[in-house]
Amino acid sequence: MEDVLSNIYLGLTVALQPQNLLYALVGVTLGTLVGVLPGLGPLATIALLLPATYHVEPTAAIILLAGIYYGAMYGGSTTSILLNIAGESATVVTCLDGYQMARKGRAGAALAIAAIGSFVAGTLAVVGLMLLAPPLARVALSFGYPEYVALMITGLVLVMYMTSGSMLKAFMMICVGLLLSMVGQDIISGEFRFDFGVLELTDGISLGAMIMGLFGVSEVIANLTSTNPPQVVTTKFRDLLPTREEWRQSSWPMARGSLLGFFLGLLPGGGAIVASFAAYAMERQISKTPERFGQGAIEGVAAPEAANNSAAGASFIPLLSLGIPTHATMAVIMGALMIHGVEPGPLLIRDHGDLFWGVIVSMYIGNVVLLILNLPLVGLWVQVLRIPYRLLFPLILLFCVVGAYSIDFRLFDVGVMLAAGVAGYLLKRFEYEPAVLVLAFVIGPILERSLRQSLLISDGSFTIFFTRPISATALLICAALLISSLIPAINQRRRQAAAAAAESE
Repeated sequence: MEDVLSNIYLGLTVALQPQNLLYALVGVTLGTLVGVLPGLGPLATIALLLPATYHVEPTAAIILLAGIYYGAMYGGSTTSILLNIAGESATVVTCLDGYQMARKGRAGAALAIAAIGSFVAGTLAVVGLMLLAPPLARVALSFGYPEYVALMITGLVLVMYMTSGSMLKAFMMICVGLLLSMVGQDIISGEFRFDFGVLELTDGISLGAMIMGLFGVSEVIANLTSTNPPQVVTTKFRDLLPTREEWRQSSWPMARGSLLGFFLGLLPGGGAIVASFAAYAMERQISKTPERFGQGAIEGVAAPEAANNSAAGASFIPLLSLGIPTHATMAVIMGALMIHGVEPGPLLIRDHGDLFWGVIVSMYIGNVVLLILNLPLVGLWVQVLRIPYRLLFPLILLFCVVGAYSIDFRLFDVGVMLAAGVAGYLLKRFEYEPAVLVLAFVIGPILERSLRQSLLISDGSFTIFFTRPISATALLICAALLISSLIPAINQRRRQAAAAAAESE
């Protein structure tokens, strides 16, 4: 306990330095704005601002970039609720019930619940980061490539198992995502794969451009082709605060979403996108009135908003303690650490304790600032609803184009974004989940590298994954999940066969 208190004190002395405090405030404010503006997500923003941190102290740089990331989780809910357009890809699922609440005059209540749920989840994530990262870093010293392979496969299976739609469609999206992640130069042999002679594909497909297309451009296409485009919703100021019943209905979903998001955020490829979908699916499955979801159920706002913020904080745990970026944004932040001469992994806490604990405490300070920024501005955000969509969608496309181009300054990435937008529209129309594709795309290179290194160590024998306790346990969990998912389908077929036999008699 004394060590924890001394570490917190160290973090406070670092985070409350004027320079670091300023960067935390700037980061969360920028993050909120990035989240509010559809199409311009934290990945593109962090990638764009990364060169600006080269001449800044490492701790201040990471505080700034981290603030942009978890701040975007707050701001992303605003556009999702008010305009039915995901301001950030992790808030896609918030559109389902948040916008319906806005149409019923409860936009303010939805925004307030989203902000408070985000704060609760962010606080839980910071506490979890504080408690779990140090012991996990010690355990990670015994991890090898087989353990990483097993953990990543577990993450993919969990996502497929917890998907709200068809598991078969989720499996297909995982396969497509893994295939797309292999485009470009082979990480071991150096040969080029699936580039079809296109020079721009030798470095692979830009994740940032693909995400903005799948979740930004596709929403614009969907709304332009819809016979019921987003409508301007008006809300009376006396309805801005949640009612007592709404507080009661959202309290447990907040708690469950926070816990689920935290554990999914620890998994490679999990992240805020998967956490928000999984939390929404879980609430709909355990609800006594699942028909309310999609019609303005406040649980459909509280759970995913808590989950994506909790996952955002939890994703720093494997990055800082294991040196594993669980998604693209963490990969960019990992790059920032390495540029500043800080090697993320088990030795970071020992060698750079001031940076580690300073970032943790700054995240809690940032969460408090975000709550102060969001709740009093609920009335201001509601006024955004008065902007006609015909004026808004060109701005959305502009931000998407600027964001895609600014990652590597290539027009080819803009083309990738537009193609992904069309593909995302078609996927959603046929009830496939683009978020699962993105997860597999992010995890693909790490999974492939770890798998091939493991096989090189074992001379091509797959027994290496079953002779090591951690990897064997993770793979057994995967097998149990897959078998349990097949049981309902087997039972249904048996009932159908029995019914058919009874009719024939």
